[in-house]
Amino acid sequence: MSTAAPPVRRRPVDYLLPEVIQAVGRLDLKARFIVGGFLSGLHASPVHGLSVEFSEHRRYSPGDDPDDIDWIAYAKTDRYYIKKFQAETNLTGHLLLDLSASMGFTHRQAMTKFEYAVCLAAALSLLMVRQQDPVGLITFDTAVRSSMPPRGGRGHWAELIGRLAEAEPTGATDVAGSLRNAAAAIRGRGLVAIFSDLLADPDETLEGVRRLRHSGHDVIVFHVLDEAEVEFPLKGMTELTDPETGAKQTVDAAAIRDDYVETLNEFLAALERGCRLSGADYLPLHTGMRFDTALVKYLSRRQARF
Repeated sequence: MSTAAPPVRRRPVDYLLPEVIQAVGRLDLKARFIVGGFLSGLHASPVHGLSVEFSEHRRYSPGDDPDDIDWIAYAKTDRYYIKKFQAETNLTGHLLLDLSASMGFTHRQAMTKFEYAVCLAAALSLLMVRQQDPVGLITFDTAVRSSMPPRGGRGHWAELIGRLAEAEPTGATDVAGSLRNAAAAIRGRGLVAIFSDLLADPDETLEGVRRLRHSGHDVIVFHVLDEAEVEFPLKGMTELTDPETGAKQTVDAAAIRDDYVETLNEFLAALERGCRLSGADYLPLHTGMRFDTALVKYLSRRQARF
């Protein structure tokens, strides 16, 4: 006689894993699950209480805002609860999303770099809207492709999510030129969050970051790479393809691994150092990492801003 195994109970942090989020259907639900998992685990975080304070948790009633539903509680209990949070500060946010073809790469992870960046941008925009902060969206590749002015409210967030859901990574990129154009186009001062793999000359990229800083913006660079680009798990003879040019090259992975890792570390160090010197925050991420790493950085930056 066999006994059925008890159901696996997910912890809040489980909802921050890319493979779990990828299984969720719509982008708005992905964002809510990420934010819900993060806020539910915030009491264990070193940034608890920095800019989002828990104020109320009760059963959902007709007339309540569906955006305030605690989706983690729903997943556990099959009942709707409202989890209210109150904000301490206001800030205008601008999300800058890289549309280049290289962002569409994945080696073995559930999400491409682009999907990871889109989910992170959606979650950050939801946090800002819940904090009554206006937020806008700029997409770019070789130039700025679309610009959505920052506003607040549930309707605006739904439109922003729609834009994110429709975006696709194609073609080449000019990170530096696009950042310069964005710096010239953004009015007023605010927080600029950049989501890109930054596969370009780091000196030119950093010049674009400095332009944004000189315009008075707080800047957070979310540098999103694929897990394989960071850990280099390749073995044997491997054909590499440049997704933006289509150029192919066959290499002996073992023979080039040490040089690759050294070059990557130099590349990351140059970006980190340049951002630090210009007063921008730099956060290297890869697609195997939980989303709370980036969300903690966002809340920490908000605290430093005020």
